[in-house]
Amino acid sequence: MAPDTDRHPHLLAILELGGYPNFTPLYKRLGFDAELVSSQRKAQAALKRRVPDVIVAEYNFQSDFRDRTSNLETLMARLQKHPEVRVICIYQPEYQHKLDALRERFPVFATLPLPVIEAAMEEALRRTIAGGGAAG
Repeated sequence: MAPDTDRHPHLLAILELGGYPNFTPLYKRLGFDAELVSSQRKAQAALKRRVPDVIVAEYNFQSDFRDRTSNLETLMARLQKHPEVRVICIYQPEYQHKLDALRERFPVFATLPLPVIEAAMEEALRRTIAGGGAAG
């Protein structure tokens, strides 16, 4: 999605468990207006205030959920009303098969396995700006 000439694209980063670098300097260097939240609950509140152009979120598989398999189902269901939002998902490689099942139900623009390499994050973010198609 090409940013408007008068505004920077808005990025919502949901940093729940972490285990990877804080990419806020990268987001800003690429021209994003970045907002960082620490939980899905706070992400839902942020979405009520402003729908972002890009969301960077962790996929956290949790087998103890009764009606879902991860932290992302609620977020992704809400985003069905906003198909223009590009989601970049960070995941643990051992749960890729679970993430693949989620991707069968919801569109994910890009996935990045842990450990996240900054160059891979930058490439995915540049594709969101350029309007490039979804990729793994």
